[in-house]
Formats: sequence, structure tokens, C-alpha cells
Amino acid sequence: MGANVVKEYLDGAEAVVRGALDSGCDFFAGYPITPSSAILVRMMRELPRRSAVAVQGEDEIASLGMCIAASMTGRRVLTATSGPGISLYSENLGLAIMGEVPLVIVNVQRLGPATGGATTGAEGDVQFVQWGTSGGLPMVVLTPTDVATTYWLTTLAFKLAEGLRIPVIINTSKDLIQTMETVDVEAWRSEDVAPRLAYAGEEPYLPYAYNAPTQIPAFLPIGADIQVRFTTSMHDQRALLTKKPAEVKRLYDHLSEKIMGRRVELTHILEDFEPGATTLVVASGVSARSAKAAVDEVREAGGKVNMLTLYTVWPVPEEALTKAAAGMTKIVVPELNLGLYAREVERVLSSHTVIRVNRVDGELLDARQIIQEGGLL
Repeated sequence: MGANVVKEYLDGAEAVVRGALDSGCDFFAGYPITPSSAILVRMMRELPRRSAVAVQGEDEIASLGMCIAASMTGRRVLTATSGPGISLYSENLGLAIMGEVPLVIVNVQRLGPATGGATTGAEGDVQFVQWGTSGGLPMVVLTPTDVATTYWLTTLAFKLAEGLRIPVIINTSKDLIQTMETVDVEAWRSEDVAPRLAYAGEEPYLPYAYNAPTQIPAFLPIGADIQVRFTTSMHDQRALLTKKPAEVKRLYDHLSEKIMGRRVELTHILEDFEPGATTLVVASGVSARSAKAAVDEVREAGGKVNMLTLYTVWPVPEEALTKAAAGMTKIVVPELNLGLYAREVERVLSSHTVIRVNRVDGELLDARQIIQEGGLL
């Protein structure tokens, strides 16, 4: 007999917490909001045990502000919220983008807008998390599909945040965070999180120095012996405010290209293809689980269908979509919203027929709806 496999019964909140702790997270600040509060409670339980810091802020605005401050002192930070909290994060999220602040944000989606269905699942924030702050700059947004990928993508989020000096959003949902699953945690995939590129000691220290748009500025924590400037305004490499067109363009190109210049590298997908298929299902999040059930049912009935699961939704994995769609006659996009990500698929695959399968009544998509409305059989 082989070695015993140890199974655990966990939910998505526990996967986030374990992924964060295994990534070296040593600061958390957040405000209670359904359905993300379980992450806050567990981080406040676990971080003090590790001589690290967890804070329940007075509101979401203060919580993200504390995360930004902690990150700029060198901490690895996490916060968690839901749609209304992302609304309140907006201004500080823009500050984190402009200041090149590494941090990880978990957005546990629920049915919105406003209070909406506080205990009701949905996936209506897919566009919101990309365009939730001013400026129109790209974001990195990851979408797990189960407990195991929640853990993996949490470690990946920390790797990207620290390596690229960016805020990274994990766009999960009430159904994934609160659902318990039996998992083999020893088989979980994870990413190693390297330290930030450190200032090497040359004088003077330039907090935003880079020679190419994709280059990442060296980091020196606020509080060091050398003066460190930090600003939310358009700035030069010294972090001094500027309105010079050449400097403004240089900065904007950098903030965009350090993400878009790595778009292929940032793409994480799962291909489930079979020879002879002419229909492609493109799905992410909890909807990908329903889509997988639909695909399996079609195959059991003798049909042929391909499936592409997106773990990266922003930046849009255009190359992966184009490759997967080659030879397909139609693309089916199931979502727990009004067809928000289907817009991106339609934009990229403009020569294909894209069929939207949507549900927004608080219930999950089921395989039968995807099969029928997507015309899979």
C-alpha cells in the first residue's frame, strides 16, 4: 500500500489565510463585511501568534490606508472585503497604483449593488475591480475556482504584488469562501514569494528610478536612515510632483507596461481540450465549476466540447483566448452576472459567435442551463 494521504475539510476563507501566512504575510487590516468576515477573524487570530499585526479598522477606507502604510515600511500585507468595500477602497487603490505599493486584496463577491444580497452569491464585480479607480491603468485580477486554487492564487498574488510592486486583487465569491471541501493540502500548488528588489546603496536614493517601462523600482522602506519620498501625485523618479509632459508620459507608460508588458507571463489558465470539438466554453470563478459539470455531461453523452478556465481575468489573456478559439464555431461564456466578461471575450474574438449564459437570481448556474442555453448538445 502507498503512503497515507491526509485529507482536511476546509473552506475558501481558510485557504486564503493559509496561503497568506505561507507567503510571509505579516500585516492585515480590514473591516467586517459579509461574506469576507471569516478571513478577517482568522487573520486576527493567527497573525498575533506569529508576532505579526492584525487590525480591525474603523472602516474600509482606514483599513486599506493602514495596509498601504504598512507595506511601505516593508510589511507583506493583506486585506479582504466585498463589493461595497471595494467602492470605499477606490481612492486608496489609486494611491497604491500611483505609489507602486505591494498589497493583496481579496474581494469576496456578493449580489450587488449597495447592500444588495449580503448573503447571496454572485460574480458581478469582474469589471468593477479593473475599473474601480480613476486613471484607467491596468490591474492584475486572479479568480479561483475551488479551495485548492484559492490557496495557490493567494500565494501567486503575493508573488506578483511583491515582485511588481502592485496591488493584486483576488476576485472570489461567497460560494467559494464559505463552501467546505475535502482536500489534500499536501498536494496544493503554491508559489515562492521572493523579497522585493532592494535598494543597493547607491546615492542618492531615487524611489522611482527605472530605465525601461517594465523595470521595477528598487524598494527602500519608509523609516530607513535614508530619506524616502512617497506621493500620490504625478511624479518624477525622485517622487517630486511634476507636470512636465515627458515625465508624465514616462510614468504612465511605466505603470501600464510593467503589467501589460508581462501580459503573457501573467496569464494563468487551464485547458481542457479534446480532438474534434468545435465549441469552446470559457469560464472563471465558481461558474467554472458548473461549466465543468456541463462539459463532462456533454462528453458522457458522446458530444465534443472544449473548456478554457481563466485564473487570470485581468489583464485579459488575449493570446490564450485567441489560441483556444482557433477552429471553434462558437464560444459559450457562463457567468453569474449580466454578461460582463463576455464583453471582453467578444472584443478579443470578434469574428466568433459568442453565446452568453447568465444567471442573477442569487442561485448558482447549473449544468443543464449551460447545456441548453449554450447549445452544447
